[in-house]
Amino acid sequence: MKILIAEDTADLNRVVTVMLQHAGYEVDSVYDGEAALEQIDRNGYDAVILDIMMPRMDGITALKTIRAKGITVPVLLLTAKAEIDDRVNGLDAGADDYLPKPFAMKELLARVNAMTRRRIQYASRRLDLNGFSLDTETLALTARNTVRLSMKECELLQLFMQNPERDLGVPYILTHVWAGDGNADQDTVELYVRYLQRKLASTIAPAHMEGSRGKTYRLVLSEVETDDRT
Repeated sequence: MKILIAEDTADLNRVVTVMLQHAGYEVDSVYDGEAALEQIDRNGYDAVILDIMMPRMDGITALKTIRAKGITVPVLLLTAKAEIDDRVNGLDAGADDYLPKPFAMKELLARVNAMTRRRIQYASRRLDLNGFSLDTETLALTARNTVRLSMKECELLQLFMQNPERDLGVPYILTHVWAGDGNADQDTVELYVRYLQRKLASTIAPAHMEGSRGKTYRLVLSEVETDDRT
């Protein structure tokens, strides 16, 4: 699983990064809110850790921007401020959890583990995005028409719908959709992306897949057509 940490205190950033890596996470680290948004636009993450007080862009502003883009990644806020109002502002902005400084590394790891577990266990049965929907129980993709997906097609589309308009690399996709399958590779991903492209087109969904073999893939959203007839 992949985590982004944005913390402007270099020593704390480094310690948290190493701790999470030792726990088995892949970690990207940055030092301000703008850099965090740039990373999120380029990559898919299973959890994000944001310090509230950062240069260039604070953590609350970055979090509001993330949620405004429709990105549902779990977010843990870190701050030296322990007042109730600050906690409320963070949760109102869309934070999943809140940890005041100073904190024990074991507690931070426990919070991150809990967030990533919840995302897996409580993933929505139905996802709606830009005028089309995916039912993960019946494996039905619905826009103007409805088609049934295979299990892997459903898992792959779910991943992209949770990360709309974002480039996802082949290693990230393989980890989340084909974890433990040693036979899956970049050709597997390319093949299933083509399947999804055809099925999105067959339902007339306002979205399509872009990308190239062995690099990154993206779910691109189109403008939703409206029926002006009265």
